[in-house]
Amino acid sequence: MLSYDVVVVGAGGAGMMAALSASEDKDLRVACLSKIFPTRSHTGAAQGGINAAMAYRDSSDSPEQHFKDTVKGSDFLADQDAVEFFTSKMPEIISELDYYGVPFSRDENGRIAQRPFGGASSPRTCYSADKTGHVILHALYEQCLKNKVKFHNDWYLLSLAVEDGKFEGLVAIDIRSGEIHPIQAKAVVIATGGFGRIYWSRTTNAINMTGDGTAACLEVGIPIKDPEFVQFHPTGLASTGVLLSEACRGEGGYLLNKHGERFMARYAPEKMELGPRDLVSRSIETEIKEGRGFGEGMGSYVLMDLRHLGEKKIMERLPQVRELAMDFEGVDLVNEPVPIRPSCHYMMGGIHVSDYRTCSTPIEGIHAAGECACVSIHGANRLGGNSVADVVLFGKYAGIGAKETAKKRAFSGTKKLENEAKQWIEKFKHIRNKKTGINMFSIRDRLAETMWNNVGIFRTEHEMVEALKTVDQLLEEYKDAYAGDPSQTYNMAFINYVEIGNLLKLSKAVTIGAINRKESRGSHSRADYPKRNDAEFLKHTMIYKEGDHYRLDYLPVTITKYQPEERKY
Repeated sequence: MLSYDVVVVGAGGAGMMAALSASEDKDLRVACLSKIFPTRSHTGAAQGGINAAMAYRDSSDSPEQHFKDTVKGSDFLADQDAVEFFTSKMPEIISELDYYGVPFSRDENGRIAQRPFGGASSPRTCYSADKTGHVILHALYEQCLKNKVKFHNDWYLLSLAVEDGKFEGLVAIDIRSGEIHPIQAKAVVIATGGFGRIYWSRTTNAINMTGDGTAACLEVGIPIKDPEFVQFHPTGLASTGVLLSEACRGEGGYLLNKHGERFMARYAPEKMELGPRDLVSRSIETEIKEGRGFGEGMGSYVLMDLRHLGEKKIMERLPQVRELAMDFEGVDLVNEPVPIRPSCHYMMGGIHVSDYRTCSTPIEGIHAAGECACVSIHGANRLGGNSVADVVLFGKYAGIGAKETAKKRAFSGTKKLENEAKQWIEKFKHIRNKKTGINMFSIRDRLAETMWNNVGIFRTEHEMVEALKTVDQLLEEYKDAYAGDPSQTYNMAFINYVEIGNLLKLSKAVTIGAINRKESRGSHSRADYPKRNDAEFLKHTMIYKEGDHYRLDYLPVTITKYQPEERKY
């Protein structure tokens, strides 16, 4: 049986930062599991930048301003002690990344360049052209190799083993060989990313963003916090949902309807295109609903126009965005506007982190960081530039937390762990030998359609109750799902099968949270409850899974400095 002091699951920004921090203690054996090659992790898709109050471009900016903007952006659902910790530590994290060799873009004085992003009172988003996540990922991978972190690439997390509240380890499959391994560990950091693929084709997320670690934590009794808060990015490419960075609007892009109007003047007259994401997404959908968009149905869109920026600026600051528009829409932004529509982008909710300093969860030994976790610093709506900041900062502190846990905690027994591995070996065999059943991809596609139509940008009780019925029906059908691949090695059909199971569980949690939050706050917009209701809902949703039963509870929001007020831009 494999055995490590610390196992990190996921090799994106949060996972590699955690592995790097934990591996600074040379006495600990640290491993990192990733279902794809580390530098292909989804952090690499983050284009626009990373927030920190460096005050290079605006000398009046400060961590306190960043704190205030983040709390306001969160529609007052963020835990303010965690946000203050986050914003105060970010400048030193940028310096650390700079030291690791991240090639940030520079201003005329040679300092790290900063650009404006939605919902921010100052230009504080540090960037590397429009490839920020990509360069951070590569720098972190180099540092992990230098620190001799043991990488298990093409390994996939199947489940966690917890017996009587004690964490024993995890079960993973080596995709290449098809072998299923129990792995004993003193501490684990779950850093498996978000689960935007519940909307399947209308998301900016990579196809592997299926919430594996979040679902695994849910199964062992750790609650999911605030799952109903789903961020829809305003500028996904119309036909694929592929992301065009907020940097497009940060650099001065316009949003236009079919009459050629810059329609954001109607919704955020001061901030215009630089309103927060939830507001801009709803504005675009309203334009489409009221007949001022182009196209019809799922093919509807508005335009984003960057032509006035000129070719030089586009090539210098937005080269990848231009490439994506050409590859996926056949449009050259230098010469014509590009069709865009909101696309599911980010999960504000996730694994309940009970201590933001260590990123620990209610089960000792299990830590979580990045998009799969909910600290909560994003509350009901995340500000652009705060996600890459979140992954590197809390990835670092999750690694430190796991390192401390591993030093004080002995290995637990392995009875549950071995039993769990045996069950997965049987399941893998059963799914490979299954000759008939319900096509698993039809389950996935019906789930996506139901979630987009009924638990999307605009929500009502009636539609969400219908969605819940459909999700329950699909969970039943999943018991007879058919994968159609008998092979032992490289069995991606089996991986897809497990992923679809995870998406179904998480969709149910999202829908239950959304039905029961009878208000509109941040990204959660209800036509039947259009107002924010602090008297009843200034609290975090907590969803527990007990067998097949889902239990709903709530947790107070931590408010330290900023009392809730109306959110205007």
